[in-house]
Order: sequence, then structure tokens, then C-alpha cells
Amino acid sequence: MNLPTFLGGVHPPEGKALTEHKAIELLRPSDSPREFVYPLGLHIGAPCSPIVKKGDTVLAGQKIADTDAFVSAPKYSAVSGTVKAIEPRMAFTGAMEMSIVIDSDGQYTPAPSLHEALGHKPTPADYVKLIRESGLVGLGGACFPTHVKLSPPKDKIIHHVIINAAECEPFLNCDNRLMLESPDEILRGLEFVLEIFPQAEGVIAIESNKPEAIQTMTEHNKNPKIRIMPLKVKYPQGAEKMIIWSVTGQEVPVVPALPADVGCIVLNTRTVWQIWAAIEKGQPVTERIVTVSGDAVVEPKNLQVPLGLSTRELVNACGGFSEEPVKIISGGPMMGIAMRSLDVPVVKGTSGVLALTKKLAYVAEESACIRCGKCVEVCPMHLEPTTLDHFVRRRQYAEFEAHGGMNCIECGSCAYTCPASRHLVQSYKDGKASVNAARRKAAAEAKAKAAAEKPAEAK
Repeated sequence: MNLPTFLGGVHPPEGKALTEHKAIELLRPSDSPREFVYPLGLHIGAPCSPIVKKGDTVLAGQKIADTDAFVSAPKYSAVSGTVKAIEPRMAFTGAMEMSIVIDSDGQYTPAPSLHEALGHKPTPADYVKLIRESGLVGLGGACFPTHVKLSPPKDKIIHHVIINAAECEPFLNCDNRLMLESPDEILRGLEFVLEIFPQAEGVIAIESNKPEAIQTMTEHNKNPKIRIMPLKVKYPQGAEKMIIWSVTGQEVPVVPALPADVGCIVLNTRTVWQIWAAIEKGQPVTERIVTVSGDAVVEPKNLQVPLGLSTRELVNACGGFSEEPVKIISGGPMMGIAMRSLDVPVVKGTSGVLALTKKLAYVAEESACIRCGKCVEVCPMHLEPTTLDHFVRRRQYAEFEAHGGMNCIECGSCAYTCPASRHLVQSYKDGKASVNAARRKAAAEAKAKAAAEKPAEAK
């Protein structure tokens, strides 16, 4: 059977068998004292500012940080307790992030729901506001504020609301298990979104290596405006541009074009579940599902955990390590970030914690490019990875940008297939960061020049 897919991509070992049949377990520690840490950034957009101070008592589900910026999302405490400090703490990226530290009392005493603050039962006119107030960002890992996605320009007509249930990253089973255990909530969350965009149809796109999830979602779906769509198994099927191509046959233009430009909105499975929770239950984002897996973990599991909990506690809940891992990754092995420490908090974007031994994490020594062209064949964005790598290594960032380097989605397909083990993704990250830094510098200089010329014009 020929299933929809996109051009390019790779087929890494799936690794999903470790947790695909493991039901989601609730991990909610009640021992106290215990620290919960909430970084004020780590989402796309402006960082939040604290609205609590040291010594304040907080409740589970209470807002603790917010901002007036449109592209951002507030932060909520997952626990009740006392604000211990507001100070820099290490995040999973290895960077120090200003954070709110809460000492839990172990009681999880709830704050008033979002519905109580709203003052009435939500109507479609309230949905986007309520979603923003809940602190919801894309829970697939990108952490783009969901209310921004649901607020496209007025001239953009949305024809497809696509639920990205591909979960193409190896090892991860968060979305797979959620579809098996909470199909009705996912479908209801999608129906809420379709009330915002009545002209659109809903599509739940699932890779065919999840037959039980496809069957479960199909059996529970009674809405003619929603269809369940199996996709071919191929990485990075779940990337936004790739899944739009697979589902609709449309190509999203290059940066800065967005899915709304081709009439699409793409949401993660857990994100849609959380939309249901916000609108139906008045619940903010305080927990998420994390797959803890890898060949170094004693008992891999899918855990539902409170945000702010130390990652070390997730590993301990899985029996610790069978042997010392050589690499621990936040997220999946293709696009995840290597962690410097387990003593960092779970955040909204923590989809997985992988602990790998040398057998799985071995990286061969980099050698010279042999010009085989494999990276070009697999690049889903149709770039020339070896050429872009050449420009970055020579600090030729203008050429990197001119050859489409900013369109790289950092999926890692090129590095995975490279027989010379070239560090291609790291190279593109360097290139993109340098281009963005140059853009910021140019914008600041232009602003300063305009400010300097303004008094002269007034004279």
C-alpha cells in the first residue's frame, strides 16, 4: 500500500519497542521538602517575569510568571508550597536560566480553575484567550505559543487543522500512548479547534508503525469533519513542512512563510489534549508525558510528571541505570539535546529522556567529505548540506544564507546518512546563529542611526 509521504528523509532504527506497550504511569512525588524549578524562558518568544516573590505561598495550578508580549506563554506551578528563590538555575540546554524555585509541601493543594477566573462557561469566542491563559505551547518540542498559531492573519483562510501524531523520532512513545489511552479527549480538543476555524477539516496524521493507535482513533472518531490519515514511516515525517506536504500535497514556501500561508495549522497530539483540558476542565499546563528510554535504563517507561520536577527523579522512577550511559539526551536521538546533568527540571518541551550506552551513542571520528551526495538525497528541505557546511567552516555566512541555510530544519538526516561522519547539523546551527546575530546587530545599528538622525531633522 502506497501511503502518503514526502521527498527525502531517512529510516533510523525505531527503538520504540522499549516503551510502546508501556501504559502511562503517573509520577507525582508527595514527599516534602522537594524543589521544583520553573525557568522563565525556554519557549519561543519573550521570557516571562515573576509575579510571585520569595516567601510567597503558592497553590498547584497557580500562575507564577507572565508577560504582556503576544508571542509568549505564562508559567504555572505544578505544586503547592513556598517560593524558595528566584535565581539562575541550569536548564536542560546547559545554560543558566533565571528560574522560580518552589519548595513543595507535598499536598498539591489546587488553585482556582481557569474557568473560575473567566467567570462563565467558555464559548468559542473565549477559546484562544483561554488557551493563551493556560500557558500552552507546542508540546512536541518546539514550544511555540499555541494561541499565536490559532491567531493567523485575517486574510488567511484555514482549510486543514493537522494533528501531528507521526511521532517519527526514534524511542519516543508519548503521543502513541496518549492516543491509545485518551482518544476521546484528543478528538474533543480537535473539535474545539474546529469551532475556531469552521471552514477547516481536521486530520489526525499517524505513521503506519502505530496500527493500534490508528485503529483506536478511527473507532472513536464520530465526527465527519475529522479523518484519521495513516502516513508512511519515514523521518522527519513529523516536521511541520513535511507533514503538510504528506497530508495536503502543498509545499510551504521558504522562510519566513508559515503553514497558514497554505491554509494549514499543525498541532501536536498532546497540545490538542491540553486544549481539551483548558477548555473543558479549566486546567493550565502543569504536567506532561515523558518517555524515559534507552539501552542504559533499567526499566524504560512513559511517565506523566509535574513540570519543574528534577529529571533525575524520572530516571530513578525507572530503576536508574543498568550501566553508566555515555550520553543522555533531552528529546529524541535525532533532534534532541545532549544533557550535561540530570539535575535539571522537566519543562514543557521535555518529550523524552534517553540514556544511551556506547553501543548506541558511538560517534565515528569525522573525516573528509567524499562528495557522495547522500546528504543531498535525504535532505527534506532540498538543500545542499555539504555546500552549506563548506560555507560555515570558512565563516562565509552571507553565502550560507544565500544558499538557503536558514531553511534548514536541523532534522539531522544529513548527518545520519553521512559516511564521513561530518558534523553537519552542528555546522548549520553555527551558521544560523551567526546569521541571526548579524541581523540583530544590523537592526540595532539601524535603530541607533535613526535615533541619532531624528534630532537633526527636528532642527
